[in-house]
Order: sequence, then C-alpha cells, then structure tokens
Amino acid sequence: MHNRTLRLWACGLALTLGLSGCATRSANIAPAMADPADFVLWPCDRIDEELDKVQLRAADVAYSVDERAGNNILALSVGVTLFWPALLAMRPEGPEAQELARLRGRDGALRTAAARQGCPNPDTVVPPERLAGFPLAVGERMVFEERPSPRQAAQEWVLELVQLRRAEADFLLQPPSGRGGPWQQDRSGNIISAPAGSLQWPRLLRSGLELGQVLAGDLQVSGDAQERARLRGQVVAVGPQQVGGRRFDAAVIELFGDATRGRSYTSVSGAMVVDRASGLLLRLDLRSSNPAFSLQRRLVRVERVERVERVETTVPRSP
Repeated sequence: MHNRTLRLWACGLALTLGLSGCATRSANIAPAMADPADFVLWPCDRIDEELDKVQLRAADVAYSVDERAGNNILALSVGVTLFWPALLAMRPEGPEAQELARLRGRDGALRTAAARQGCPNPDTVVPPERLAGFPLAVGERMVFEERPSPRQAAQEWVLELVQLRRAEADFLLQPPSGRGGPWQQDRSGNIISAPAGSLQWPRLLRSGLELGQVLAGDLQVSGDAQERARLRGQVVAVGPQQVGGRRFDAAVIELFGDATRGRSYTSVSGAMVVDRASGLLLRLDLRSSNPAFSLQRRLVRVERVERVERVETTVPRSP
C-alpha cells in the first residue's frame, strides 16, 4: 500500500508540475468577467456564503502555487479574509491562472450584486442558522483518547467549540497535561493557532478533499521554532464514518516526511482522518523517533457541556 501510494503521489506531482508552466505576475492575469445579474435574486446571506467559498478555493490554489514555486509569499498569511491583496504578488500561467481569473471575476460580481442590493457587511460570527450545517453545536466537546504510543495508557484530550466564525472555528483546548487555551482552525481543518507545546498544521489541508489528492505542508510544535516536520500526504480513502456518535464525511490521508532534529533528520509517517465538510479532526496517528511527532489521537465521543448557573437565594431569618 505504501509503495502504491508513493507511485500515485509521484504521478500526481508530475502531472501538476507539467501543467503549472512558468510563473508570471498576477497583473498579467485579468479577471474572467462574471455578470452580477446572475446573483440578483440571491439573498444577502447566500451571497456571503458564496463569497466565503470563492475565497477559500482561491486560497487553496494560491497556497499550492506558492509552495511549489518556493516563494513563501503567503506563508505568513492567516485565514483568507485579507487574501486577494496577497494574490497580487505572483501567479502562474496555465490552468491555475485561469481558475484564479475565474474566481477573481466571480468575487467581483458577487460584491457588486451585494452592493446593489444594499447588503450589510457580513458579521464575523456565523448566525445560528448556519450552524445547522456544522457537525458540532457551540458548547459541545470533542473528546479524544491520546497516547504517545500504542503501548502507553490513554488520556483525554478535549476540544470545546466556543464560537463559529465565517472563516474559522474557535475552540478551547483542554489537553491531558500542559497548558490549555484557545485553539483555532480554518474551515479546511488547518490549525491557525494553538497553545504553546501543541501540534499544529497551518497549511497542510485543502478544502474539498478528493480521493488521490496530493497535499503538502508543515507539522510543527506551537511556540517552538526548532520542532518542525515537512510532510507530504495523499487522500487514500473517502466516505461516511460514524465516530463518537456522529456521522461524518471522512477523508483518510496517508502522511510521510521528515522532521528536523538539530542537524539531522528523522522520518515521520502516519495517517490523519478529517471531516471533509468542516475540517474537524477525527483521528491522528504519527510515528517517529522524535517524541514530538509520535502519538495517537482518536475521537471517542461528542458531549454537551452542562453549565450550572449559580442562583443566589435569600433565606429569611428566624424570628
């Protein structure tokens, strides 16, 4: 299976490189015009939702191109909200340039339609009706079993959904040891920020994962610039999966790469399972001689946080 995956990955990479062409300035790529009239009957919330999808897809294309070219122009970008100005730095020729031109045109048409309808600026926080499409409700917790290796005892590793925003989901991390705190992921499942000492993957995943898709990105320890692994991955399976009492549309991603350790390197391999619709992590298995990249993390249940409000009462004094 591993050799077959490597062959598929190599073929996919060769095809991608063959189609990418040479880099050119985005100023030479005119937006493919779209008609704002196509969206005249759309309500404002639907326009906002489509704008989110357009920006997320364009961010995926831009990061893939930037990474392959080795420019790291977008490496410091967070989320997709400030993303079109960043695209002006460098763009390729070929299919990716054509797709970015189409997305830029659609983005402009949607914004024109929103302005003509007098749509207000979208709220940062997602309204409750949009939460219906997210596998978790605010206040629910994903409870994982985590262990450094298969032979060691498991401890609970917990993420509580605090807030769902347009481009990100905010959680509160409660690890079995160490400091907890805010944990933020984008809608593809990339971990944008995490408490110090936590594993995070800022630009490994992409939206709309498909069977055979090739991925690449860093796995790093938050707050430690020395602990970093460079990973490649491939989606080896997709389909429905029942985990923790919830039904997900899962993608299984095989991972392999190297981690730096001083002046030497050590291999990292394993697998990640995420929900394709939300990017939520369902399982993470990593194997490496570097303890920072050796663990098993598996979702076992989803539970509601019951918050008890204190009600003060006045007891009358006895006469």
